[in-house]
Amino acid sequence: MSGLALWPLLIGASAAPPSVEVSVTGLRSTKGQLLVCLTTNPKAFPDCSDDKGAVRMAVKAGAAADFVIEAPANGTYAIAVVHDENGNNRMDKALFLPKEGFGFSRNPAITVGPPSFRAASFALDGETRQAIRMKYML
Repeated sequence: MSGLALWPLLIGASAAPPSVEVSVTGLRSTKGQLLVCLTTNPKAFPDCSDDKGAVRMAVKAGAAADFVIEAPANGTYAIAVVHDENGNNRMDKALFLPKEGFGFSRNPAITVGPPSFRAASFALDGETRQAIRMKYML
């Protein structure tokens, strides 16, 4: 087949969207769900509440060992994960400390408050993997 004959086939083929295969470890229970946020916006990280371009998803904690997040485009992203054990779609706190687990891409050190976007960010160009270790304060 000549190159010209293949041209219509190539035009119709579209590249797969960039994606992140996420592996989560350290869950203290299989109750509830994981609230996942993938964002390119440093100002919206880690909760993504004001980021209309963020990819948000909920994954059942019992099936959350590995899952895939499809990103809208290549770029620099960060992932935040909350183990919403009671299923109320938010992170519960006691005396300003998280009662539920959390984790971030690149597993940055946690001191006072969440990590910076820069500490959790990674380049996404096609497909990549992130292994996230959950942490619990209480």
